[in-house]
Amino acid sequence: MNALLPEGALDTTQILGQVSAAWDDDIVRQLTEYIAVPAKSPLFDADWVEHGYLDQVVRSAADWVQAQKVVGLRLEIIRLPGRTPVLFFDVPACSGSRGQTVSAQTVLMYGHLDKQPEFTGWRSDLGPWTPKYQDGKLYGRGGADDGYAIYAAITAIQALKTQQVAHPRIVGLVETCEESGSYDLPSYIDALRPRLGEVGLVICLDSGAGNYDQLWLTNSLRGMVSGVLKVEVLTEGVHSGDASGLVPSSFRILRHILDRLEDSASGQLLPEQFHCQVPAERMVQAQASADILGDQIYKRFPWVHEDCGGVSQTMLPTTTDPLQALLNRTWLPTLSVTGVEGLPDLQNAGNVLRPYTAFKLSLRLPPLVDAASAVTELKTLLEDNAPYQAKVTFDHAAGATGWNAPSSAPWFEQALNAASQAFFGAPCGYVGQGGTIPLMAMLSTGFPKAQMMVCGVLGPRSNAHGPNEFLHVPYAKKLTAAVAQVIAAAANA
Repeated sequence: MNALLPEGALDTTQILGQVSAAWDDDIVRQLTEYIAVPAKSPLFDADWVEHGYLDQVVRSAADWVQAQKVVGLRLEIIRLPGRTPVLFFDVPACSGSRGQTVSAQTVLMYGHLDKQPEFTGWRSDLGPWTPKYQDGKLYGRGGADDGYAIYAAITAIQALKTQQVAHPRIVGLVETCEESGSYDLPSYIDALRPRLGEVGLVICLDSGAGNYDQLWLTNSLRGMVSGVLKVEVLTEGVHSGDASGLVPSSFRILRHILDRLEDSASGQLLPEQFHCQVPAERMVQAQASADILGDQIYKRFPWVHEDCGGVSQTMLPTTTDPLQALLNRTWLPTLSVTGVEGLPDLQNAGNVLRPYTAFKLSLRLPPLVDAASAVTELKTLLEDNAPYQAKVTFDHAAGATGWNAPSSAPWFEQALNAASQAFFGAPCGYVGQGGTIPLMAMLSTGFPKAQMMVCGVLGPRSNAHGPNEFLHVPYAKKLTAAVAQVIAAAANA
């Protein structure tokens, strides 16, 4: 411990050194082994029980946690009947070397170990299950989203133990169903509620960062509705020369139905019920983040480009205004088609008018729009009054409501800025994320007074869910250290 520090204070130089060594000597190797396991979420692996991959990564993580021998830590793998497994750990409060009084509230740490499916387009030297560590980036599916979370959480706690710094009681919940919408999580929350205590701080390590230069706090998350829109016009395919012009194309009908939902020219969602007002506090924070990030908000994406007559042309975003760009991806509803069925590949596409077309839709909802209502309204909008009396269905529909963070308590805001300055040399940034973490809405409802440290390593080009996903290890080291400092600050909250 630095002799110049007050007794009981956190030595940030030592903690970053300890955390960095843990990442270099052990965590990168652990995550390399984790990435190699195709532990896909149940939505993408119906036979997950038989394959055993989720159990494998949970067991491996549990073994590693036990090997760290964190003082007082108790760990369980919990399996409710018919549910994906979760890791649960409990670390009693510590009064530190000075025996100080600590907060009676509990810190809840969260992460997940299930993964998105492979996707296509990986670099020739990379793959979803073939990890590669290069230039400080660990490539492969799931390392950043967010297999690292349990390893970072335990490393942060161990760093506090090494310095004998006071901290509140800490519990951890690591699930294996998040990428499927966390449909198993409410059952575990209910079962564990008596053991969670009065949660005063939630640390969710499953989010993103605006850049790799400072600590970022997520202040909102969009919700989501997904489902399969299918249009059927025939019982079997027929010769397109014989039928086209008389039998309406299932693709054209589907496109016409989507016009009810989206203005294809602008991408604007038309029904008012899928929109909400942006709170004034979020507008102020969005403007501050826009000033920090500037055009990197949209330049960070891998835009397609081509040479046209010697002039390079690059695909353009929907807007180049930084503030509007942030709002578009955090507070406005948007539609994406993430899958298609009924279309043969190009090599096998003959002159056939196909019997049906099906799209998998992903509708991102503003944080304050109720997902259950949106599911009902979207199904009615898409299915009613089908053109030509075609058979139109919107099935397998599911939704998750978004989340808007509670106002930050003074101690929490001060702790975030102090941690960001200590390990990054810059103040904490605040930004909304376009993705969905169902747990946050659940926890905000169950623990309305808790502060929410929603953060993560998914910065520019990290590309979770897509090809070439990577974990930015230098950023992960600093984030781990910052989490430790915020936990220490919670002792006096």
